Amino acid sequence: MQESRLFKIVYYLLNKGRATAAELAGKFEVSVRTIYRDIDALSEAGIPIYAEAGRNGGISLMDEFVLDRVLLSEGERQEILAALQSLAAAGNTFDKSTLDKLSAIFRLSSENWYEVDFSRWGEVTRDNEKFETLKKAVLCHRCVRISYVGAYKAGSTRKIRPLKLLYKSRAWYVKAYCTEKQDFRLFKLSRILSWELQEEEFEPMAFPEPAVREDEENLPPVVLRFPGEMAYRVYDEFEGSQIQIQENGELLVTAPMPQDPWLTGFLLSFGPRVQVVSPAYLRDMLASQAREIYEKNSESGGETVRCPMETVPRDAGR
Repeated sequence: MQESRLFKIVYYLLNKGRATAAELAGKFEVSVRTIYRDIDALSEAGIPIYAEAGRNGGISLMDEFVLDRVLLSEGERQEILAALQSLAAAGNTFDKSTLDKLSAIFRLSSENWYEVDFSRWGEVTRDNEKFETLKKAVLCHRCVRISYVGAYKAGSTRKIRPLKLLYKSRAWYVKAYCTEKQDFRLFKLSRILSWELQEEEFEPMAFPEPAVREDEENLPPVVLRFPGEMAYRVYDEFEGSQIQIQENGELLVTAPMPQDPWLTGFLLSFGPRVQVVSPAYLRDMLASQAREIYEKNSESGGETVRCPMETVPRDAGR
């Protein structure tokens, strides 16, 4: 327990620069006397920590202090290397020598024991370039001009102030302030078609946490039925607690979902392998859209377009 607190004290001082004994005692829920004993223990361990008396005094570290491996347990050192390995897998976000140097300091092997790759198949180079540009923009507080495919407009040009990169629900996003909309927005990286780092800088700001609306807290449940062979997709999209396996092998899903155009599009992505059990109006809406898709794709200028394996009229491709 003491070793963990000693490391936390050093980490706190590295971030804040200076703190009083009373402040540290309150932070770590110990007495001031215990804090002074911890300071003595750190000093004996070779950590350049010192205390200054007086009105502007306090406890601080030497300016050139670098965190030493002796403060970290083997488990903590393994966790740090694992975290860096994950970042490296996200797209070569830093030089591999960083891992090698830390491995030497920690006296642990930097050999990866797992692999994570967030890039899409066949898009490794462009995805990594995009990730690196946005990462630089976040760290350097620089604007980025992007071409973005939104819900209602394809390829719109935006100037954004990237604040943070977010990985959520199997996709990368950038939390940013959009100068066009004069508001905070969440942009999906896969929908960013082009990007250009700008020289213009901006003041760092916090991305506001979205307020949970009452209608989102009380979403009506949707009941869906899938054949057993769709399990691979069903378990990708829904939590295990929302899925019931029926005696005949079918999967019955009950989940609260926003009943809007997104939902019908999502359900249509399952093709004929989904049945809406309830609500009834959603089933009717889905059937109506399916009929519209059929009618739109069955039009052939008055001629019948046969299956590719059958004979096709000579002028069918004109």
